[in-house]
Amino acid sequence: MKKIILLVVALIVLVGLGYWVVDLIGNKGKSVNTEFFNFAIEDTASVDRIIITDINSNSFELKRDGIKWTDKDGGCIVQENVQNIMTVLKNIEFKGYLAENSMKPTINRMAAASMKVEFFQNGSWTKTWYIGTSAQDHYGQIMLLDSDEFGKSDQPVLMKVKGVNGIIEPNFYADPRKWMCTGIFALSIDKIKKVEIKNYLDPGRSFSVAKNGSSFEVKQNGTTLPAIDTLKAFRYLNSYKKVNFFLPNYVLNQKQVDSVVQTKPFGSLKLTETNGKSTYLKFFKIIGEEVFDNEFGEVTNTDLNNFWCLLPNKQLVKCQYFVFDPLMRGDIYFPFDLSKYQRKSFEVAQ
Repeated sequence: MKKIILLVVALIVLVGLGYWVVDLIGNKGKSVNTEFFNFAIEDTASVDRIIITDINSNSFELKRDGIKWTDKDGGCIVQENVQNIMTVLKNIEFKGYLAENSMKPTINRMAAASMKVEFFQNGSWTKTWYIGTSAQDHYGQIMLLDSDEFGKSDQPVLMKVKGVNGIIEPNFYADPRKWMCTGIFALSIDKIKKVEIKNYLDPGRSFSVAKNGSSFEVKQNGTTLPAIDTLKAFRYLNSYKKVNFFLPNYVLNQKQVDSVVQTKPFGSLKLTETNGKSTYLKFFKIIGEEVFDNEFGEVTNTDLNNFWCLLPNKQLVKCQYFVFDPLMRGDIYFPFDLSKYQRKSFEVAQ
């Protein structure tokens, strides 16, 4: 009788184990705590707004405008950076749970310092990521989720991006300089009406190019040139098809920026489009510590490769001479007489 009872009990246990195995196989990769790590949004096309807030409470907002993304004011941003976020958003996946003894200190650290990323779909908020420190192996990130479906989780987890051996945080930043489009001009010749270049160190190199239909008027320091090569005029204006600055300002604080823009520029550029829009740029020397002999044999401590450019939005950015020389050097294209003009030297700043 005891043997029969033992056999029945064993049979029940085996049946129970069988159901457990079947259920385990059927739910492989799933968890009853999916609210802890349901970070992904498969339909990234429905995401139309993102707000990134860093640990210093700096915030940057992205908005979808048709097929493009802009900042909150409609300004141009680097589209590739947004696509990186979309790739992370779609491919983020669960890596593992934190050790029980590390849970409380991790929660405290994340409450004090973590990056927050808010996602909106079709105009409504759906998820917020709280991004903490990286995993010990730097393959993944400690994160916490708040969602409209489950509310805010009280358990941080380790997350990673499928197929990426790295951390998640570098894809998100609230510094607007890292989002700035570097483009200044992207104009075809038919969009340009007039370009005016002022060279305050060498007035003989100041010039303007005005387009009237298929004809051009070129002036050197206000004096109309009697004859020009039309093909060279086309070539000059074609230089505005793609003009970018080099870097945003990462080195000067606001007081230093104000000091720079209050000095006299060494040059300026004003471009007027056929629709009446004007873009005005001012150029300032970058002062360095080392002293050089420039191309004119003058002693100077200015950067020979880069200069500061004040954009129409009052942002000071770093530009490169090799990019702007084809715009500022009209003597490359036109028959300027430089003999009657005297260049002003740029004195070494003390």
